[in-house]
Amino acid sequence: AITSVLCRVTSWYVSSFKNLFHIIISQIKNHSLCNVSISSCFPGPWGRCMGDECGPGGIQTRAVWCAHVEGWTTLPTNCKQPERPDNQQSCFRVCDWHKELYDWQIGNWNQCRPVLSRSHEKPLECLRGEEGIQIRDITCIQKSNGVPAEDVICEYFEPKPRQEQACLIPCRQDCIVAEFSPWSECSKTCGNGLQHRTRHVVAPPQFGGSACPNLTEFQICQSSPCAAEESLYSLNVGPWSACSVPHSRQIRQKRNRNRQNRQENNFCKQDKLPITFQSCVITKECQVSEWSEWTPCSKTCFDMTTPKGNRTRSRTIKQLPIGSESECPQLEETEQCVSQGDGVAPCITYGWRTTEWTECRVDPLLSQQDKRRGNQTALCGGGIQTREMYCVQANENLLSYLNTLKEKEASRPVDRSLCTGPLPSTSQLCHIPCPTECETSAWSAWGPCTYESCDDPQAKKGFKLRKRRITNEPTGGTGNCPHLLEAIPCEEPSCYDWRIVGLEECIPDNEKPCGPGTQVPVVVCVNSDGEEVDRQLCRDAIYPIPVVCEAPCPKDCVLSTWSAWSSCSHTCSGKTTEGKQMRARSILAYAGEGGIQCPNSSALQETRSCNEHSCTVYHWQTGPWGQCIEDTSVSAFNSSASWNGEATCSVGMQTRKVICVRVNVGQVGPKKCPESLRPETVRPCLLPCRKDCIVTPFSDWTPCPSSCQEGVTVKKQSRHRVIIQLPANGGRECPDSLFEEKECEASPVCYSYRWKTHKWRRCQLVPWYVRQDSPGAHETCGPGLQARAITCRRQDGGQADISECLKYSGPLPPLTQTCQIPCQDDCQFTNWSKFSSCNGDCGGVRTRKRTLVGKSKKRDKCKNSQLYPLIENQFCPCDKYSAQPVGNWSDCILPEGKLEVLLGMKVQGDVKECGQGYRYQAMACYDQNNRLVETSRCNSHGYIEEACIIPCPSDCKLSEWSNWSRCSKSCGSGVKVRSKWLREKPYNGGRPCPKLDHVNQVYEVVPCHSDCSQYVWVTEPWSVCKVTNVDLKVNCGEGVQTRKVRCMLNTVDGPSDTVEDYLCDPEEMPLGARKCTLPCPEDCVMSEWGSWSRCSLVRSTLKCNSCPAATETEACTLNKNCYHYDYNVTDWSTCQLSEKAVCGNGIKTRMLDCVRSDGKSVDLKYCEELGLEKTWQMNMSCVVECPVNCQLSDWSPWSECSQTCGLTGKMIRRRTINQPFQGDGRPCPSQMEQFKPCPVKPCYRWQYGQWSACKVEVKDAQCGEGTRVRNISCVVFDGSAEDVGKIVDEEFCGEIEPIIDGNKKMILEETCTVPCPGDCYLREWSEWSLCQLTCVNGEDLGFGGIQVRSRAVIIQELENQHLCPEQALETRPCNDGQCYEYKWMASPWKGSSRTVWCQRSDGLNVTGGCLVMRQPDADRSCNPPCSQPHAYCSETRTCSCEDGYTEVMSSDGTLEQCTLIPVVVIPTMEDKKGDVKTSRAVNPTQPSSNQSGRGRTWFLQPFGPDGRLKTWVYGVAAGAFVLLIFIVSMIYLACKKPKKPQRRQNNRLKPLTLAYDGDADM
Repeated sequence: AITSVLCRVTSWYVSSFKNLFHIIISQIKNHSLCNVSISSCFPGPWGRCMGDECGPGGIQTRAVWCAHVEGWTTLPTNCKQPERPDNQQSCFRVCDWHKELYDWQIGNWNQCRPVLSRSHEKPLECLRGEEGIQIRDITCIQKSNGVPAEDVICEYFEPKPRQEQACLIPCRQDCIVAEFSPWSECSKTCGNGLQHRTRHVVAPPQFGGSACPNLTEFQICQSSPCAAEESLYSLNVGPWSACSVPHSRQIRQKRNRNRQNRQENNFCKQDKLPITFQSCVITKECQVSEWSEWTPCSKTCFDMTTPKGNRTRSRTIKQLPIGSESECPQLEETEQCVSQGDGVAPCITYGWRTTEWTECRVDPLLSQQDKRRGNQTALCGGGIQTREMYCVQANENLLSYLNTLKEKEASRPVDRSLCTGPLPSTSQLCHIPCPTECETSAWSAWGPCTYESCDDPQAKKGFKLRKRRITNEPTGGTGNCPHLLEAIPCEEPSCYDWRIVGLEECIPDNEKPCGPGTQVPVVVCVNSDGEEVDRQLCRDAIYPIPVVCEAPCPKDCVLSTWSAWSSCSHTCSGKTTEGKQMRARSILAYAGEGGIQCPNSSALQETRSCNEHSCTVYHWQTGPWGQCIEDTSVSAFNSSASWNGEATCSVGMQTRKVICVRVNVGQVGPKKCPESLRPETVRPCLLPCRKDCIVTPFSDWTPCPSSCQEGVTVKKQSRHRVIIQLPANGGRECPDSLFEEKECEASPVCYSYRWKTHKWRRCQLVPWYVRQDSPGAHETCGPGLQARAITCRRQDGGQADISECLKYSGPLPPLTQTCQIPCQDDCQFTNWSKFSSCNGDCGGVRTRKRTLVGKSKKRDKCKNSQLYPLIENQFCPCDKYSAQPVGNWSDCILPEGKLEVLLGMKVQGDVKECGQGYRYQAMACYDQNNRLVETSRCNSHGYIEEACIIPCPSDCKLSEWSNWSRCSKSCGSGVKVRSKWLREKPYNGGRPCPKLDHVNQVYEVVPCHSDCSQYVWVTEPWSVCKVTNVDLKVNCGEGVQTRKVRCMLNTVDGPSDTVEDYLCDPEEMPLGARKCTLPCPEDCVMSEWGSWSRCSLVRSTLKCNSCPAATETEACTLNKNCYHYDYNVTDWSTCQLSEKAVCGNGIKTRMLDCVRSDGKSVDLKYCEELGLEKTWQMNMSCVVECPVNCQLSDWSPWSECSQTCGLTGKMIRRRTINQPFQGDGRPCPSQMEQFKPCPVKPCYRWQYGQWSACKVEVKDAQCGEGTRVRNISCVVFDGSAEDVGKIVDEEFCGEIEPIIDGNKKMILEETCTVPCPGDCYLREWSEWSLCQLTCVNGEDLGFGGIQVRSRAVIIQELENQHLCPEQALETRPCNDGQCYEYKWMASPWKGSSRTVWCQRSDGLNVTGGCLVMRQPDADRSCNPPCSQPHAYCSETRTCSCEDGYTEVMSSDGTLEQCTLIPVVVIPTMEDKKGDVKTSRAVNPTQPSSNQSGRGRTWFLQPFGPDGRLKTWVYGVAAGAFVLLIFIVSMIYLACKKPKKPQRRQNNRLKPLTLAYDGDADM
């Protein structure tokens, strides 16, 4: 058919079946099957259904084209147009709301069928089972009527479930039975009888396994012969017939008689025959009305996400059941529903809302030891903030409410359980900007005395000023900086003055070549700030006069020029201090004869006063800016302006206090400070917008109990509201009341219902005319039936509908019961009296009595107290109770309501989680009969309490930071270090330590910069050249001169204090001594060399006639006297935080160095003078992770007890993690739930007693239909399945519904059959077996558990064996099953036999279950038998020789004989010749001479029965070889010459310096 379809050269291609078409065509071409030209088409998948309306009426399309047989597309005309497939069809357009109308109907999986295997051979042993496949029906249907629909509708919402799955057909399991019971007693006391033994089924046959074997075995037993003839007849009573109405409309029940005619009773020797009629009740089944209409759906809105609603319908009872086994059917029915239609509104949705974040707080992040806990006001950096969440009805306008803040109300809070979405976070990290401290430069030198304002010079009042500048702008403006200007009042101020910058050459007077003269000063005009200005401005200043000098003549003493004035010794002058500075000169050449002599040494130094101004320093001191107060005069301000990024609403003014302060004294009058430099006291400011408190409206009142609910104690209802924005900037305050409460109205009375039973009516007998023909019938006595009325009442006695009692009060009490009207011959008694009272003595007896009535008093049989007791005794209850603990101790539980924290202050996440608590153990109370009673009987509240300690977490404790070390470099960039060391390790879940080094320290390293001019070498003038000549008269020539060199701290006013020499650069230390030449008289005297100039390196001297060259040059050599300079950048520092911050945003810094080309760091001025470009960023922001402690929720309330009674009930409470820990925060504890034992309560239940023996109710009948009865008792037990319970008074079960094994219907009497002698019958059912799973290698295959019980057949007479019923088997599914394994067990061999049996893994011996092919042998006899001397049959069923004999085998592998083998005698310690070892062959024909036992005889058999070497021979040889190699190796190592040990290099380890930035990796 396919070949005929595809034989045309061209065909219509539809959609994506092109490849399939190619394959089929290629197959056809290969087989040359094409012989007709009929074209066809393949249907392809349709596109998506499109349309304007939902449901039928949509359109879907598909692509259709014409293609050649080879696969390429061709013209449509090449294909037959009539055969063109449709490319459009109508369809069903699916919409979202169809989801509620259609759904997949999933059928059950059918039976697992085997998959056809390639190899038909099945393995001999089934290990796991056979693979199979099972399928199920899946249909898309309409939910309302179950009509099938197209699958595409359901596939639109949910993929089609799979229709087939792999399955496993387990291995067949044969029936497994237990061992036989012991033999019963003989069925007859004389003559021949039968004995039987039975067994029960342990596991039923499954999956095609073999059926169960016989459960009964019997054997003939004999006893002494019978003395009398055995009775062959017994009276058999048949069952009662169905209840029927006799013709006279009386109801009667007739017993079947198992006899063919009346004469049969003659064989049974009874005085009276049993009654064959009795009163009965005709069964009436329960009749109910039709179902009512469905109530409206409880859910009146439409929503796809929330649960569906419910609707109910009901029916009423028309006829109560009478005498029927079945109860009335369910009277009320509930099903889920969804409201649909155009008028149905969408359901209200709920969502979480949150309040504003609280202020950012840093203190929760502090560790326990942090000293900043005492002062938390100035903390900054990373912190944490929280907010509350509440549930509201979803409102689209809510966000706009909160954003504009124009609405005073937000959504009303509702019950939190209505919000099902993810919980919003209630805490987050935040950041408080750390204030930047104001940093200033050092003070400048004091300036000259200048007017307060040079623009307006007044009088003679002036000030000397010194200034400093702001180097780091503080947060909040410069108002937080210290004063930047200090002033000292002075006299004769001037705004401009001349400054001497140098002196011209000394010009002798009167144009002489030498002698006294003058030097004209070189001056510039400067202002009060020291800046050079136009010379005209100094016209009022005093011009410096020429300086007297002297040009030395030949033979005169020659002095050097004066040195520069030293720095002033004090910055000011007072009563005890006076500023001095000095200068010096030295002798260059001594005078000759007739020349002017050199002055004495005092004339070589000059001293002058300096800084003569008073030490009284004044400055303006500013107070903090006051509060911003609104300035109403400014009205045109735009309210949308912003200030520091915050919205502002108006202009205000700020003021501050400005006073004049004298240093170290206090406030003085304002005239002491320069008025023109007074800081401003008023400035404008911008007022931030006011924020009013915003609260939600009150929630609805919590509901009061509307329907009657027992045990509900809620008598108040409450409502609350939530603050979602706190007030700020003077906004409206929040209301005081956020929670309101009021009393509920009285709840309706809760009715309970009960059955009211009325008195039993008179006992009704079967009418006499009905039973008069019955044997044994009496007219006025015998068994009858009585009835009573039953009504339904409320607890208060009011009438109620019977359906209420059926719903709440259990099953209907019996309407009828059997009764007995005593006959004349029966013994009649009064009712039993009540028991007498107990006198309180433990072990006393109480009694009750009854008496005979009427003629019974005279009958002898009634006076027989054995048969008819008139007194009953009962022991009094003995109230002795003992308490004993049960179960485990609870967790350590802290007392609730106490918030004090032990061991340290409150840390973030601390909610009283440590300290002293209590743990509890339940107490059980037992009476003297070991029955569980209420714990109050033992005067106990139910627990043993024991104090316990939950240790508090202790954080890692480190020392405080040490002081910073000195900068590692005195010039340029270095590092400074500080450290902490470990004081105490963390324990009990405290914060972990940062990573410490090997000495338990952590370091912080930051870069530092030392000013290269901070310390300078200061030299004094050279001393006079001391001539080393021997001739003391000649004071000239070569000599030595010295000078003092000191390292001094450099300040603005010049070098001040002498410091240690190591602080100055040792390479730049000037020389302290040098060779010199003291010129002789008339020699040319040259001045000291000046400093080297810049390259070209020319040095000049004073000019002198006939003198050496006055200049000196030297070549410029790189890195010797000439250098290049360049900038160098250090590495980044660790992340630096403010001292007041714990974590958060910090700064990384690096330093800029000026480095000389020889690698030495120098002052930055060298690079700055060259104008080198600086392109590096010196600061970079960084983040230190915050140590967030784990935050937990509060403990939930204790749960309900896991069991309502018993010993093992537990209450549990839980907590959750609100905030996981971060960084070095305290980890979360592992205990997220706590348990506490419940108080022990006795469990009570109704329990059946044992069935009585089956008893035929007729007095002298031996067999037939009978009854057996049992009672129900109230038992107390401890709640476990193992406790069978102990009987207690029924009053303890008074409130318990009589349900046994889940069944409300009590069965206390049932019919049974007493077998007649010789009958073959079934025994009672065995107990249900253990629940057993279908498993492979201990793994459940998922077929569920199964239990089985069985009935065995009992045979009393062999002749009746053919009449026996079949043995019975019954199974039921079960839960909590186990996997059991079966394996063969075997006893030790006894000779050539042993016992083999199958055993279950729990130790039960069974028949079946073990694989037959794996059954061990029970018999191991050899064939042929081992008849040779000293031979025996081994476990392998082959003949072997005894110890001491070796086997001699025949050619066919059988044993021929056993021969004695040589013996090696090893003497013992008792042997006198023990030092001589001998081996000798023993003659097998001679008896052994070693009879005294002095030595041990070993039989060495190197060869086995097959003539090969035994395994132990190879082992001994291998051991000897290994021992030989070991000995050779030890000899080699002992003789080997040792190598010289390598000399260790003494590498000194450099100390490792770590930088700690708060990172956990440090």
